[in-house]
Amino acid sequence: MKKLTDKVSFEMIRYANCWEDADVLLKGLNPEENKRFLSIASAGDNSFSLLVSNPELVVAVDVNQNQLFLVELKREAIRKLKYEEVVRFLGFKPCNNRMELYNLIRPNLSAKTQSYWDGHRDQLLNGIIHEGKFERYFQFFADKILPWIHTKKRVAALLAEKTKEEQEKYFNKKWNNWRWRFLFKLFFSKKIMGRYGRDPEFLKQVDVHVGKTIYNKTSVYLKSKSAQRNFILNYNLTGNFGNLLPHYLEPHNYEKVKANLDKIHVFQGFAEDAIAQYGTFDYMNLSNIFEYMSPELFETVAKGLLNGLNSGGKIAYWNLMVTRSIAGSFSKEVKNHEQLSKELSAVDKGFFYQQFHLDQKL
Repeated sequence: MKKLTDKVSFEMIRYANCWEDADVLLKGLNPEENKRFLSIASAGDNSFSLLVSNPELVVAVDVNQNQLFLVELKREAIRKLKYEEVVRFLGFKPCNNRMELYNLIRPNLSAKTQSYWDGHRDQLLNGIIHEGKFERYFQFFADKILPWIHTKKRVAALLAEKTKEEQEKYFNKKWNNWRWRFLFKLFFSKKIMGRYGRDPEFLKQVDVHVGKTIYNKTSVYLKSKSAQRNFILNYNLTGNFGNLLPHYLEPHNYEKVKANLDKIHVFQGFAEDAIAQYGTFDYMNLSNIFEYMSPELFETVAKGLLNGLNSGGKIAYWNLMVTRSIAGSFSKEVKNHEQLSKELSAVDKGFFYQQFHLDQKL
């Protein structure tokens, strides 16, 4: 894994939000209380969502220290601020006193985290959930590309409540014009996404036509009624979440998240390093980390993770454009919950993902 990360820049926050569906993650894992989780940190959102299960421990692990500075900032904002202040401070709603709120949070942060955010006050002022590289990529699409295709009125009409038949008709008759097809495939091509959205190293294992693949997945989803209430899609098309919130900030989840904040630990390094420090786990949220690995590296990493998973433990992960399956490579040690994985993939708000996987150690 180190050979891969040596070529990737970690001098920025890549993801200010998690772009995997926490509802799918939790329904797949279906965790019991007082269990131990290993979770890829990214922006922290889905690691926070795991707290609704009243765990013993959630270790949020990431090789990018800046991502962990973000996780710590969000954690202490939830701990210190009132709910409405958290939503405004992070950037989900307008806020005219973000620096005042930061000064309330700051004493709770570690010295390194304080130093980082003291040097990035402009990002705090803008609302931190909009300041990741991937978020700016989506914002550019919504602000600069989409207006050449559709008006804001037409975007609102696509997202407005209507029947499934009306949604499909609107997509076919009003939305799916030649400009949408051409500019969408161009903007979400391997070259453009690698340069402005993700890191080119993260796309090296991809051998499909990226723009066409994402276009096909998006087309199916935009014809569905689910497109009307999807916070991820809303951000993709408007550069904001509107009145929608990610799982950990939804009011019915928030109090459980806040009550269990002390259960979440941040750890810089690889997932295997976290296992060495914390011991074995009952559940793992691995995001789509296998997407970036060669088949050989995938098998090495997967084996190490299985060694850190308790018997009967479950692993959840996503494939975007590169097929990787732990159960497929380690069939004697792992079973795939194939039917449940398919059912959850079909309702995944991360509509661009090829497949959600739920594997269980025998």
